[in-house]
This record gives sequence, C-alpha cells and structure tokens, in this order.
Amino acid sequence: MIGCLCIHGFTGAPNEVEPLVDYLTEQTDWTFSVPTLPGHGETLSLQGVRYQEWIIHAEEELKKLMHSCDVVYVIGFSMGGMIASLLAAQYPVDKLVLLSAAAYYLNPRQMASELKMIVMDSLRGKLSDNELFQRYLRKIKETPITATIQFRRLVSFIKPFLPQIEVPTLIAQGECDGIVPPKSAEYLYRTIGAKQKKLTYIKESKHHICHCEEKEALFSLVLDFLKEQ
Repeated sequence: MIGCLCIHGFTGAPNEVEPLVDYLTEQTDWTFSVPTLPGHGETLSLQGVRYQEWIIHAEEELKKLMHSCDVVYVIGFSMGGMIASLLAAQYPVDKLVLLSAAAYYLNPRQMASELKMIVMDSLRGKLSDNELFQRYLRKIKETPITATIQFRRLVSFIKPFLPQIEVPTLIAQGECDGIVPPKSAEYLYRTIGAKQKKLTYIKESKHHICHCEEKEALFSLVLDFLKEQ
C-alpha cells in the first residue's frame, strides 16, 4: 500500500493542498493524510504555539502512515515544504515533493506588483472582491508576531538538515509568487543532497500553487514523478 502525507503552509489549512489531494485520489488508490497543524485551520489560534509542535504533529501523522503503508511519499506546501524536508531527512520516506517551499520568503518585486493591483482595486471600489487582499487582511488580523517568529525559527532550524535528504525530490515554484521568491526553490535544489532531484517553474502561478490556473499540468507532473520507478 502507498501512503501520502500532505502538509499545508504557515497560517494555512488543508484546503491549500486539497486540489492536489483530490486529483491524486481520483488517479490512484493511495492512502492520504492531510493534517491540520496546531493553531492552524479555518480559524487561526497561533498564540503560544511553538514551531516544535508543528513538527511533532507532522511526525506523528507520518509514523501512522509508515505503520500501515509499504511506501510513503511526503508533499509539503510553503512552510509545510520545510517540514516535509525535515521528515525526508530523518525518516525513510520514498519520495519528496516541495511546492512553493519557504526556505526564503517575501519576493519584493512580485509583492509590489500585487500591492499595486490591490491599490487599483481600492480606487475602483472593488477591494471587497480582491481575493488576495482578503487573504492578506485575514492573516494580518489573526497572526500574532510571536507566531511569525516561530515560523522563522522553524525555517532556520530545518535548513541544516537539507543536505541529508537522499530521496528523489521534486521542487515546484510559481514564477509570480509574492511570498516565496524563486531563489528559495533554487536554494533548495542546490542544497538538498539527493542525487535525483528536479526543479520546475509554473509560469503564471502565485503562492497558492495548488490553486493556480496551471494546476492540472502541475498535478500531472507530480503524479508522473511519484509513479516513476
């Protein structure tokens, strides 16, 4: 039996990766685990949550899959990609997929472009229809500064483990990502120790790569990679 652990990002929820999970579920008979990290979900409750709790929760879900499955893949989005990388370095998983993985964060040029669009929608009186603005507003309101500090500590903690990753790895990065810049994917590709690794860019994708217009092509690429012998 094949199991697949899919980990969402910072201040996110399973819906960030659900389109990919739904696609893979339709195409395979694999078992999927899509946990909600502590303090995350549709309603955020991140005050007082430490980054170690996110790692431990993901580890527990991985151990459950490894107990019942012969083959286990780990997929991580954004911060979840960093957690997935740590798991791949420390546990005998079979393949690793990193989607917009946040080894670095904030792409100033793309962020400026997105803010310009928000300002233009504001001037047109259409700010309430701007999905990007609503997402940023929610996260700003519900994310304590202590949680952001924990996120940064998590990234710093995990980076030294990247050279220890030996399993085949696929790295996918949106070229229009305003949160995670392309240099993050390039850094991961250089630093991860696996001999078999691929880096692909999704031209029109912003940060939420599983919801981009090119998602079907991305999902097909992920499936092909995971099925490769």
